[in-house]
Amino acid sequence: MKKEIKNINVLISTLFGVGYFPKAPGTAGTAVAAIVYYFLPIADNMLSWLLFLSYILIMSLLSVFFITKAENILGHDNGKIVIDEFLGYMIAVLFLPKTIWIIIGAFILFRFFDIIKPEPVNMLQKLPKGWGVMVDDLMAGVYANLVLQIIVRLIL
Repeated sequence: MKKEIKNINVLISTLFGVGYFPKAPGTAGTAVAAIVYYFLPIADNMLSWLLFLSYILIMSLLSVFFITKAENILGHDNGKIVIDEFLGYMIAVLFLPKTIWIIIGAFILFRFFDIIKPEPVNMLQKLPKGWGVMVDDLMAGVYANLVLQIIVRLIL
């Protein structure tokens, strides 16, 4: 790891160094999110889901600040910044049954939408500062979530 990781903004934005993974750091950040989500004690009730949503929104807003500062060191939308993938994945699993199939499906779909960037994901990426880095991944998470919501309702 580089000495810039000692900067708190870089440390948080790179998900405590996960962004320094040598190949596909965005995928590595998403994998960490899936593992963390697997172990999160989320009950299947509305209060638990609303608390989880609140956490995602608060962390997303705070992360915009950290990302903006980290971009001054790493460069604009640097691939090492992966906190956005972490939070985008959390949107992908929101309000869905917590099963291994949903966890895997959310991983695949989130990465798909994050990589191909269908509109408005691509447009949102162009927002200034840390907003573009964060919001496009949140939208990719929304797309993945919508697909999974449809699949769950058709199968269950």
